[in-house]
Amino acid sequence: MKGDRTSDYDFTLPADRIAQAPAARRDGSRLMVVHRNSGAIEHRQFAELTALVDPGDVVVLNTTRVFRARLLGRRDSGAPAEIFLLRRHDDGRWEAMVQPGGKLKPGRTVHIAPGFDVRVEEVTTRRTRLVRLLVPEGDEPALIERHGHVPLPPYIERADAAADMERYQTVYARQSGSVAAPTAGLHFTPELLSALEARGVQRAEVLLHVGAGTFKPVDAESLADHVMHEEWYDVPVATAELLNRARAAGRQVWCVGTTSLRTLESVVDAERRFHAGTGETRIFIHPPRRVLSADRLVTNFHLPRSTLLMLVAAFAGYDLAMHAYRVAIDEGYRFYSYGDAMVVI
Repeated sequence: MKGDRTSDYDFTLPADRIAQAPAARRDGSRLMVVHRNSGAIEHRQFAELTALVDPGDVVVLNTTRVFRARLLGRRDSGAPAEIFLLRRHDDGRWEAMVQPGGKLKPGRTVHIAPGFDVRVEEVTTRRTRLVRLLVPEGDEPALIERHGHVPLPPYIERADAAADMERYQTVYARQSGSVAAPTAGLHFTPELLSALEARGVQRAEVLLHVGAGTFKPVDAESLADHVMHEEWYDVPVATAELLNRARAAGRQVWCVGTTSLRTLESVVDAERRFHAGTGETRIFIHPPRRVLSADRLVTNFHLPRSTLLMLVAAFAGYDLAMHAYRVAIDEGYRFYSYGDAMVVI
């Protein structure tokens, strides 16, 4: 079946289509509107999203906040090293990706700043490291924010700048814990959110802390062989109840971003009812899976062979999703985290 192999999600993207910086205004980006029923494609501006959402519909937002996960330092030899923090464990250690991997064995130390060292303690089964931040008790969060760097994706070929801490963050971000932004949300402004509210659109909030594994290309040729990294989520009781009321009233559920959709798919049952819950999800959404939780999806344009593109194909249909990507390339859309957006309706 088309869409069940990793190679089905290859495409060639000209390098100049990869956005290296955000649009001047968050809602000034372009918006491709993809109609699932007819296959029609429209070209709009993101600020026009309000015209597409009906009163009573629910827009679901992921309120996670990106933290300064990249720690740049020196080894004892003076050579450079990087510790990319992924998630904090209950024992106080962090899972991290490290560079250079061959040199940072257990027992090695990376010096980030005076009074801030990182000790490598263990290699995990997925070749990440468990590290301990050697800092005064209670100072860890402040030191990460002071000395860490914004974890811009590797395809943004520049160092992070002061502006990135604001622009690589949604305006509704609250709880710190992500190493990558839920990028579909980057297009929203306070004014756009207010306009949706004034139109009678309801707002629901979920939380999923985005891990680096979400953006890792799929290495296995068969999608059935790919295993997702776990990510922590929370769906409050108020959110589940709001979504169930909206569904009962015949309203549409709009997911802003693949992370919101993955969260809802983790708590929806076969009857399309939502259940509050907190936990870890490894859910991998790809064809031929049918998406039960969302009726509309707002998303950016994603990497080839990525689980995010596969999720879009499950939602829109494989042929339509890949056709939309070809149109986006032909029409000069900007791709990836700081790029333009698509809404599938």
